Formats: sequence, structure tokens, C-alpha cells
Amino acid sequence: MKTPSKVPAAQSALRMLAHLAAQRGPTPAAAVASALDLPRSTVYQLLDVLVEQGFVVHLPEEHRYGLGIAAFELSSGFSRQEPLSRLGRPLIAQLVDRLGESAHLVVLHGRDVIYLVEERAAHRPSLVSEVGVRLPAHLTASGRALLAAVPAAQVRALYPAQVSLELRDGRGPGNRLELRAVLDRVRTDGYATEDGEITPGIASVALAVRDHAGWPAAAIAVTFARDRFAAAEWPQIAQAVMATAAELSRRIGGQPR
Repeated sequence: MKTPSKVPAAQSALRMLAHLAAQRGPTPAAAVASALDLPRSTVYQLLDVLVEQGFVVHLPEEHRYGLGIAAFELSSGFSRQEPLSRLGRPLIAQLVDRLGESAHLVVLHGRDVIYLVEERAAHRPSLVSEVGVRLPAHLTASGRALLAAVPAAQVRALYPAQVSLELRDGRGPGNRLELRAVLDRVRTDGYATEDGEITPGIASVALAVRDHAGWPAAAIAVTFARDRFAAAEWPQIAQAVMATAAELSRRIGGQPR
């Protein structure tokens, strides 16, 4: 049983900010009060304070509230301090020690993934996925894990129907319809895979790391020589990755799924 907060107003204000951050757009105060089971008077009082401090902006014509510039500055500070890398690096190292294979942590940036952490296992093949490298999300296991976890509308926006997708050696989904089939498979299996589509003979298994709102904040993948594991063994690798993703999700305040 949780101990009641000694500063209930602060707790309510933080809950309100978290709720606003999870919405697709500005929200009426009444909806905030209903969702958080708070008195409307309390919600309006706290919103006034948050507006005054710049964490919330009031849109009077729409009778709605959204996140303000101070909240954006918090997000920028989060990026500067690199908590995902700092929290994820020891977990990725432990995963490498457990499996004896290389592993990495990535984030989604547009149609690409960017590698934040890369831990190489001893005596394993060299990889193209150095820290800071960008690769097409639709070709990587980690990118597929992330794309499968975002709303379908976002995937459609990233990959318009008329756009041909980049291929390597003719492998991988070449259009949005083929990509949708790949992402459907990820959702069915519970994990994403890539088999030689980045580097011939190299495969990967990946899962998304979700934040407090259930949004995919990052993905963790294990990469290995294709001839070391039969496809029937990949679910076991996915289980190990899942445990690491769940722990990183917990550390960043998310709820593992």
C-alpha cells in the first residue's frame, strides 16, 4: 500500500502535467478533473499556478490547457543529461554478459533510429551500429519494435503511400503495405526481428522500452551471427531482451507491458 503524499498539491500538479503530456492535444480542465478524479476547483487553482510558472499554457478561445514552454525546457534538459544512455548502459552490459552477444539501445528519430548505447560481446562480428550512427528504422529490428509501438497514424505520416522505402541488397519492406505486414508480425510475436537486411549473415531481436504514458521511449536489441542461433531459439533471446526492456522502463518511470 502506498504511503499518502505529504504534499498533496505537488502530487496533484505533477499528475496533471503527466496527464497533459500523454494527450494528443490541449485538454479542457473538466476533462483533467474527471480523468484524475480531482475537484474542479483544485484543478483550476493548480492550472493557474502552472500557467503562471510557464509549465502550462491556457488557450482561452478553445477553453483548453496544454503544455507550456517550461515543460519543453524540462524535456530539453532530459535530453542534455542523457538519462536513457546513463540508465541503459549498465543494463545493456548485463544483457551482453548474460547472452554473450552484442546489444544496443536506440531511439526513433523520424524514419531513422539513432544508436545511443552499443555494447560489443567479445569475439563477435564487427557491426555498423556504432554510437551516433543512424540507420533506416524499417530495416532494423529496433526500429521495427518502435514503429510497431506507435499509433498507425504516425507510421502513415512517416511513410506516405507513394514513398518507396530504402532497401539494402533488395531486402526488406519496399513500401508501406509491406512495412505494415512486418509491423503486424511484430505485434503478433511480441518482439521484432531483422535477418540480414542491414548486414548479410547478421540478425537481431528487439523490443521497445515504454515510458510512463506507454509511449516507446527507446528500443533494445541483441545482434548475433545468423548461424549461431536457429530461428526457433529467437524467442528465448527475446525473453532476455524483454526482461532488460522492462527494467529500463521501470527505471525511467514507465510501466512495462
